[in-house]
Amino acid sequence: MSTPSRTTPDPSTSTRAAVRRDVDGRSTGWRSRVGAYVALTKPRIIELLLVTTVPTMILAQGGLPDLWLVVKTLVGGALAAGSANAFNCYLDRDIDEVMNRTKRRPLVTGEIVPRHALIFATALGVVSLLWFAWLVNVPAAWLTFGAIAIYVVGYTMILKRRTSQNIVWGGIAGCMPVFIGWAAVTESLSWAALALFGVIFFWTPPHYWPLSVKFKKDYANAGVPMLPVVASDRRVAAEMVGHTVAMIACSLALVPLAGMTWVYTVVAAALGGWFLWLTVAMLRKAHGRSQGRERSGPGAMKVFHASITYLTLLFVAVAVDVFLPW
Repeated sequence: MSTPSRTTPDPSTSTRAAVRRDVDGRSTGWRSRVGAYVALTKPRIIELLLVTTVPTMILAQGGLPDLWLVVKTLVGGALAAGSANAFNCYLDRDIDEVMNRTKRRPLVTGEIVPRHALIFATALGVVSLLWFAWLVNVPAAWLTFGAIAIYVVGYTMILKRRTSQNIVWGGIAGCMPVFIGWAAVTESLSWAALALFGVIFFWTPPHYWPLSVKFKKDYANAGVPMLPVVASDRRVAAEMVGHTVAMIACSLALVPLAGMTWVYTVVAAALGGWFLWLTVAMLRKAHGRSQGRERSGPGAMKVFHASITYLTLLFVAVAVDVFLPW
């Protein structure tokens, strides 16, 4: 009876497979590392900030600005925002570790060590300032420095863990792209730029507080006194209504300050009325709940997403209005 023969593996085949596994592993590791550094910059936040920059530049120019100036401003703005966000991840890594929303960030998972994150954030910040100073102009560079400092020092290091109004004053950093875009075109500022600044300043709390409502337990566990953590839903909604009214006023102040047409005026009024209705409905719902009565109304995340829609459409209207003949 014959014994079945054993097949001997081809050494060359085994070697090729091992090499392929090694190369694939290195490739995956490289991509993962790059993705981790990108995640430090919070790219979704950067997108929203840059949405306001281009329309502002169009308004400042009174038409289409130089394309390369727009590109240089956007690249520099993205680098600066990425730097500020990376510093935020570095400084808040202890908070991120205990919050469900942030516990997968690279510094929490160990994909990036704190020292490397700090070097990365610093490098982005330095490059962004040099970029603006050499390729755009010095006023824009100084405004960029101010934006990074306000977010990193003012908001992250001083305000965030100390006051329930942290996002109100810390939100100034999110308004700075308007000033930077205006200065990139004109090398100065104006009352129209201040009105746009005011829109974003008063928009920020009604935008961010609904998100804080949803993740209230996370912030409470982390010891961060966001307004929804330390105040009732009714007070949060009431302050949102107040900020929304001020936001609408700033959006309409742009009409005489920048000579906007009736088209922008109608759009700004309609968008403002819609968002105010949502915040008032949120207040009525919170008031009813405090009285033991259930009332229908928008959820926190609906208002959060609506705020993004509001800001995007308003700044689209700013850009489009410049080209209208009326």
